[in-house]
Amino acid sequence: MQAPRQARQRAEWLRREIERHNVLYYVEDAPEITDAEYDRLFAELVALEARYPALAEPGSPTQRVGAAPLSQFADVRHRTPMLSLGNAFSDEEARAFDRRVREALGVEAVEYAMDPKFDGLAISLSYRDGIFVQGATRGDGTTGEDVTPNLRTIRSIPLRLRRAADTADLEVRGEVLIYTADFARLNERQRHAGEKEFANPRNAAAGSLRQLDSKVTAQRPLRFFAYGVGAAPRAHWQTHAEMLDHLVELGFPVCKERRVAAGADGLLRFYEDIGRRRPRLPYAIDGVVYKVNRLDWQARLGFVSRAPRFALAHKYPPEEQATEVLGIDVQVGRTGALTPVARLKPVLVGGVTVTNATLHNEDELRRKDVRVGDTVVVRRAGDVIPEVVAVRLGQRPAGTRAFHLPRRCPVCGSAVVRSEDEAIARCSGGLYCPAQRKQALLHFAGRRAMNIEGLGERLVDQLVEQSVVATPADLYRLNPAVLAALDRMGEKSAANILAALEQSKQTTLERFIFALGVRNVGESTARDLAHHFGSLDRLLAADEAALQAAPDVGPVVARSIRQFFDEAHNREVIGKLRQAGVHWAEGEGAPRRAVGETKIFVVTGTLPGMTREAARALIESRGHKVAGSVSKKTDYLVAGDDAGSKLEKARALGVPVLDLEGLHEILRHH
Repeated sequence: MQAPRQARQRAEWLRREIERHNVLYYVEDAPEITDAEYDRLFAELVALEARYPALAEPGSPTQRVGAAPLSQFADVRHRTPMLSLGNAFSDEEARAFDRRVREALGVEAVEYAMDPKFDGLAISLSYRDGIFVQGATRGDGTTGEDVTPNLRTIRSIPLRLRRAADTADLEVRGEVLIYTADFARLNERQRHAGEKEFANPRNAAAGSLRQLDSKVTAQRPLRFFAYGVGAAPRAHWQTHAEMLDHLVELGFPVCKERRVAAGADGLLRFYEDIGRRRPRLPYAIDGVVYKVNRLDWQARLGFVSRAPRFALAHKYPPEEQATEVLGIDVQVGRTGALTPVARLKPVLVGGVTVTNATLHNEDELRRKDVRVGDTVVVRRAGDVIPEVVAVRLGQRPAGTRAFHLPRRCPVCGSAVVRSEDEAIARCSGGLYCPAQRKQALLHFAGRRAMNIEGLGERLVDQLVEQSVVATPADLYRLNPAVLAALDRMGEKSAANILAALEQSKQTTLERFIFALGVRNVGESTARDLAHHFGSLDRLLAADEAALQAAPDVGPVVARSIRQFFDEAHNREVIGKLRQAGVHWAEGEGAPRRAVGETKIFVVTGTLPGMTREAARALIESRGHKVAGSVSKKTDYLVAGDDAGSKLEKARALGVPVLDLEGLHEILRHH
């Protein structure tokens, strides 16, 4: 069907607009529209071309995906070889390069174009009359593989350039890569799909680009950066920097970190600057590249063997190295988390000697199957803790055994537990374990727990590091002489701490439960447990089924509570706290109400003669619930003076509003 003129004009506008937004997004990093708006433009063009197939020209953005899977890749012979660069690993080698260039050219100083060296896959893109016609991998430098259908799926690669003399016959060279953040999301998708994860962004980019089915490639977060030109017979630029600027004008993404400088000192300043910024770059690099800026001087210098004389790659120390696993230790963190750590034969990674690398958790350890005696690949990037990323199974010695986490904490001997919904195994001796000591004490003394004023991080550090306090119960054995001997602790400060400790002995059951630091038990759950059971002894005796009878306590929380109280070390500390005089008022527990009898209250404003905390306690003591905000589920709003927005919302929803007298009346009948 012949497309009407209006449809042709609209399609042409959509193609230009979509490519303009591709440039804004991928080249200039300055998008003007949202992803949803972009998708609407794209969908409109797809619909137009489906209705009028003649509009679907090869340069259209819609033609990026859709070719049938290939049986194999065809060979492509490069017009000019895609040669590798010579490498430098020291400042002196970089200075020697500058010296050789100056001597060969017979000049005093040389200007260089410099940019980061991407850790990706080198490719070439061929354009005829401004249309992308072929893309190939570097291969052996002379012959590569035709991956045109796959390259068409990468949105940062222009499919059509403006028609001009320099785009009539143009070969652009650059790198396909995956951003670090995109790589993390890709591996997360692989994990959720139960598929193998990629070892690093470079391997992921290479594997994605060499898919025989371009639809698979289209689902991978590939990006392209141009760094040079292989052929441009009609171009008139004079320098490498000018050439890159022109590629940006044509719509190609070019690294914004590129610079121009003169002499060896300029090269080394750039190397150091990029090295400092390397951990914050969005992509992986393994060095920087120096190129003589003047193109006529590049031609004069020519090539030696398989590398250009006018360019050099100055490498950073490698961030991945292979070494041997000498042992596997288990560390216990301040929250009780057990982390397996590989003890390694010392190896230099990223300029730092590495002797340990994290294995993260039990699931990761099993997935990678790291064993003592294995040869492993260790990665260290920036300030990230070194990690084992792969095992070389082909080098595994005979007789190795799979490693299993211990069933008892290696620090305190308490039972190791793991929730079904977590990958992390934990020590259950929260009140006793030395590894968790500081965290347990700070939580216990917190304002919403035992509220021991003055017992902050600095004081806890001293008490633990000088072996004065081992458990929360030891706090109540402190005396003026011991405290006064600590750094920055005079007699008055010591007296204030002791007074705060004495005052904290009189507390509430809900505060005490929260202060224990039971995993998955926050303030709200602690309050529910206190009101439901009424006494600590009844709580200690409750099995998982009885625990789940409390409001909002499910199987996971019940299991955490039971595991904590089943640990003898924890029960011993609780006993010592009670012996030290920590006490609270106990009762029979909240009455159990049938389904539908429990009412939901919200308390707001200033109540006459009663705090909101007291009103909450009164309501919960009758077996009802108190919520923090008004909703359709709210049965009553108890409002005092200055009730504010909650009162307005309650009236809008038709929720009954009570004053304090009304609250007492409702509770008498419910």
